[in-house]
Amino acid sequence: MKKMIIGNLEACHLPELGINDLHVRIDTGAKTSSLHVDNLKRIKVSGRPFVEFDLHPDIYNLAQTVHCRAALHDTRRIKSSNGEVEQRCVIKTQLQLGEDQWPIELTLSNRQDMSYLMLLGREGMGDKILVDPSASFLINGE
Repeated sequence: MKKMIIGNLEACHLPELGINDLHVRIDTGAKTSSLHVDNLKRIKVSGRPFVEFDLHPDIYNLAQTVHCRAALHDTRRIKSSNGEVEQRCVIKTQLQLGEDQWPIELTLSNRQDMSYLMLLGREGMGDKILVDPSASFLINGE
């Protein structure tokens, strides 16, 4: 299988969540991928656990909000980059980079101090990706 070469930043789509052109930081130092959300709530739908959350896909236009709902896949203890351990909700969703699409797990956290709303970690990249850390936006040629 030919591997996709991506830069340290890319624009991705999360089609199942209705999110397009989300800038994602590629983080080979992180095991898990994470999405930074607002107003995270756990709910039940037909007796099954779900989460609802809001996302501002354009960090320069905070008035633009996408309201999302996804099945709760798991909860995990995650150690963040500052060393703190927290319990996070995990969802499974499709990630699209360029023409390719595959399922990934995303931990959800509510942190506003992040420059990028999403980090793509090693598990999300799997065996599909090579990273060129000196470049950005290699997929869509921004």
